Amino acid sequence: MSSQFFYAFMAFFAIMNPISNLPAYMALVADDSQKISRKIAFKSLLIAFIIVTVFVFSGDLIFKVFGITIDSFRVAGGILVAVIGYHMINGNHSPSYKGMEQQASNSDPMSVAISPLAMPLFAGPGTITTTLNLANGGIKNQLITVVAFALLCAITYLLLRSAKQIAGFLGENLMKIITKMMGLLLFSIGVQMIIISVQSLIK
Repeated sequence: MSSQFFYAFMAFFAIMNPISNLPAYMALVADDSQKISRKIAFKSLLIAFIIVTVFVFSGDLIFKVFGITIDSFRVAGGILVAVIGYHMINGNHSPSYKGMEQQASNSDPMSVAISPLAMPLFAGPGTITTTLNLANGGIKNQLITVVAFALLCAITYLLLRSAKQIAGFLGENLMKIITKMMGLLLFSIGVQMIIISVQSLIK
């Protein structure tokens, strides 16, 4: 069970990658006070957790409604996750949020907590795909998935609280290296999803 939890946590960590997303977060809260920026961080992660939890417990219903099998979805999800990892290896954030600073509303600084932070920064397509794959297999897997993502949200919140200090300490070059390492891990997870699905189809 501990190995399964570790795998779920690392899968979420790689796809959400809070470290490589620090610059994006800092760009969105650059003009806000520390108090407001922390509120934005908390609200965005809470919304992301709710989104993931909904998909954890409604995954089977989604499959039935659209007539999708878990193996076909896992293959599609594995390809998506692998592609995101590939782009990260090449030095791009996962996914790219080019120009999202312009989406911020000057009248309501808290609006960025919903979009683009909660969705798609923290609970984007890759995270949702990973959620549905990890939660498949019964209540045990569902609970492990929820707890793993909750732990990641808590860690991410602590990172965001000290975003400016962390980025300054790590430096631009080290953050690029971390992004590439997370990309390689993510690419491997995507390939593993595809392999498991192919083995299941062969059996």
